[in-house]
Parts: sequence; structure tokens; C-alpha cells
Amino acid sequence: MAATTLGPSTPFGIDFGGTGIKGAPVDLEVGDFAAERARIRTPKPSTPEVVAGVFRDLLAQFPGSDGPIGVTVPGIVRHGVVGSAANIDPAWVGTDADALFTEATGREVHVVNDADAAGLAEVRYGAARGRRGLVIVTTLGTGIGSALVHDGVLVPNSELGHLEIDGHVAEKRAANSAREREDLSMADWAERLTAYYRHLERLFSPDLFVVGGGISKRADEFLPLLGLDTEIVPATLRNKAGVVGAALYAAGSAGGA
Repeated sequence: MAATTLGPSTPFGIDFGGTGIKGAPVDLEVGDFAAERARIRTPKPSTPEVVAGVFRDLLAQFPGSDGPIGVTVPGIVRHGVVGSAANIDPAWVGTDADALFTEATGREVHVVNDADAAGLAEVRYGAARGRRGLVIVTTLGTGIGSALVHDGVLVPNSELGHLEIDGHVAEKRAANSAREREDLSMADWAERLTAYYRHLERLFSPDLFVVGGGISKRADEFLPLLGLDTEIVPATLRNKAGVVGAALYAAGSAGGA
């Protein structure tokens, strides 16, 4: 679809990560891009002001888009203010990103934790679509990101990868990076994942786990090895989840909703 057909009802999602900044307008009826996605390398240094300039350049590629903008950030976000900075410049900590980006772009902008955005997308359009109760979405990558969504409502900034299990921070032993670093077999890694997800079961009694991250493409190699009481399934939106979830978050937050 050509960008010139877009209008104020089409929100825009930006997925801001440590290596790349991806963005596209999103058709919320189907949960997919309304125009071809654009990608720009994350600048070095990736300070808030520099990244705001990249956002302006990215948005200029979609002249027909003027809806609200959602932006993912790999860190804690409270009321638009960034509270941590994983894999991005430390200058982000304490930045009112909502206000900064709204002023820089002249558009209404709402910032959300990256795992939370992916969780929203999976619940609305992906593996957890139509599921009620508590869904915990986890992303297994360099760390473990998490999103808690109850009956479609996000409980933000859960950061469940930072839980301590047997004296260790969970993501240091159970993230995909730990599997790669220690050259673990899928069976050995599955033992660690089982301990992690059983801990989440004891704490939250969820109705469903959804597992994302790049390794979810190989879910059939490790998910069947996990001994859990809770249903666990691979994510389906994969690398679209951040952009789609950010746009969804922006649409829900626009106008103070």
C-alpha cells in the first residue's frame, strides 16, 4: 500500500533497538504493516536528541502518515519517562521521551517498553489472540524480556528476566545468549528454562505462556522438553511485533485514553 493513502486513523510504530530503528504505519484491523517497513541503523552515540533526528528522517519517508506514533524502548518506561537503558545510551535514563519525541516530530508520541509492545501485539493479533486471563509473553534473546497482559490489559514493566532463581539472575542462565555462550544442548537449556517457567507458574499462575525472540523459530526443538503445567506456545508475529505493538499502544494512548 502506498504511504500517500495513509491518514490520521493510521498509527505509526517505531521499534527502537540497539542496532536498528524500524518503523511503519500499521493497519490495526489486521495487525500488519500498512506500507513497507523502513529501517535505519541506530546511530552512535544513540542519545535521545540524536535518535529524535533519526525519527524525523524515518517519518519523512511516509508523507501520507499523520496518525499517533508509538515507540518501543529497551528499558523501563513510566508515564513516558525512560527509567533504564539496556543497550542504548545512558543519557536516556530520566528522559521524558513522550515529550521529547512529540516536540521533535510535531506528532503525538507514546513510548512503551519493547517487550510490553511485543506482548500487546501477540495478545491482539498473534499466538494469544482470543485468550482470556493472564498471558505472560517472554522474549528469549540477549536477556529475557517479559510482558504481563490480563484480559487484554497490559501490566507494564514486569522485567521478569531479572528474577533471582537459586542465587542467579534468571536471564544470565536461561536467556538464549546463555545457551550460545555456554554451548548448551537444547536438552540442557530446556532444564534451565523449565526451572524459570516453573518459578513464574508459582508466582503468577498464568493461563498461557508465549515465547518470542529469534530462537522461537526453533520452538519445536525445546518447548516440548519443558515440564510445565501451563500451556506454552511460540510467538507468531516475530520481528513485526515491536512495530505493531507500538502502534497499537499509541492508538490506545492517543488523546489521553
